Amino acid sequence: MLNIIQNINKAFDHRIRLGIMSILMVNESADFNMLKELLGVTDGNLASHTKALELENYIQIEKQFIGKKPNTKYSATKEGRIAFASHIEALEKLIKKS
Repeated sequence: MLNIIQNINKAFDHRIRLGIMSILMVNESADFNMLKELLGVTDGNLASHTKALELENYIQIEKQFIGKKPNTKYSATKEGRIAFASHIEALEKLIKKS
């Protein structure tokens, strides 16, 4: 018997990581403040979840200065887009089987 949850990606288990990837799939990029506001999370919480996605090579982080203020921008990598699309497909299959 096929395990119906085998293709669900553990990297997207947490709702914040799921939210980050959802935002980055429909936007070319998003900065720290945009993600923080849309997801309603703390600085530390967002930083830890973006770091986890970066370690999986699912997002790319670009740090720069705008004037004298630091700005951190995030974008989904090609690998991240493929992994997230596969994850969503697996969830859809799970829902249809239930």
